[in-house]
Amino acid sequence: MTSLENAAEPEAWFKLDRDGRSLSVGGAWTIAESARLDKELTALKLDGPVTIDASKISRLDSAGAWLLLRTRRALEAAGAKAGDLGLPELYRPLLETLDQPRKSEPHKSRIPPGFRGRLYKIGRAAMHFYLQTISILGYLGRVTVETIEAFAKPRHNLRIAAIFHQIEETGINALPIVGLLSFLIGVVIAYQGITQLRQFGAEYLTIDGLGIITLREMGVLMTSIIIAGRSGSAFTAQIGTMRVNQEIDAMQAMGLNTVDTLVLPRIIGLVIALPLLTLYADIMGLLGGAIMCYFDLGTSFPAFLRELQQALKVQTLMVGLIKAPVFAFVIALVGCYEGFQVERNAASVGLLTTRSVVESVFLVIVLDAAFSVMFSVLGI
Repeated sequence: MTSLENAAEPEAWFKLDRDGRSLSVGGAWTIAESARLDKELTALKLDGPVTIDASKISRLDSAGAWLLLRTRRALEAAGAKAGDLGLPELYRPLLETLDQPRKSEPHKSRIPPGFRGRLYKIGRAAMHFYLQTISILGYLGRVTVETIEAFAKPRHNLRIAAIFHQIEETGINALPIVGLLSFLIGVVIAYQGITQLRQFGAEYLTIDGLGIITLREMGVLMTSIIIAGRSGSAFTAQIGTMRVNQEIDAMQAMGLNTVDTLVLPRIIGLVIALPLLTLYADIMGLLGGAIMCYFDLGTSFPAFLRELQQALKVQTLMVGLIKAPVFAFVIALVGCYEGFQVERNAASVGLLTTRSVVESVFLVIVLDAAFSVMFSVLGI
């Protein structure tokens, strides 16, 4: 339609006759006029039976048709019989479509009631666990192949600057929180050990137990859980936000390998950082225990170190350090995997970030139990 035709198009109007028994409407009842018509129709007071004559309407869209229907329903609610509006034949299908009653069907739950419903939920959870496991194993295979190719051609595939950046983010920046919590855990272990062993007059064994528990289990386990909540969730949130912003799509369009660019630096950086953090956590845990023994038992630091040296072996330290790279690989793998599963909305980022932390902590504890059984069988 040309601008001249638009200028000649009459505006929407309505007029009530002198008797107040007939409401004539005409012109272009479109969305452009809907705001003005809404105010004027709301202010219009119609008393008694009134008919509507819409034969002079020249244009009608859904907004205008809704205003006509609202006016007719208001008259019918007041007791008037609006009847046929006399609309041009062209616009009657639109009005009839809007006038159809909408029946809302009651929501039917897919979960059956009672015992069958519980079985359904258990089965659904089992299938989700199975499919999630298969998917993560497939992603593990892809990352493994990409890692081998990266080390085969390190100059082309390894991003050294990105790896050092991840070491700084996951390792150096995590020193305060890891050190503080490890120190406090050492204090708690020493205090509980002294309290319990004092009943048997064997409180001096607290130092032995503190060293073995910290170096073999608590140091690496607590550090891994902290890193899973801190760095693993950050991996998921970062990659997930990139998916929401379509940055990963842009990288793939440019021919960049997302595993080489986003995944490998995070995995390698965390595999390097976590053993060092574990060693740092062991030292801070033993320091906390030494301070507790000094104040509660009166054990001097040289005496604490002598007793610790007699109780510990090199393999006690190595047991904890051997676990650290495995835990780091799992945490980084799960964090990156869940990041790539994020959908195109912000809610999915939060959901999968939470799932990433839960899965990482679960797998770390399961692997720690598996390591304990394996070392027990090997006599280590």
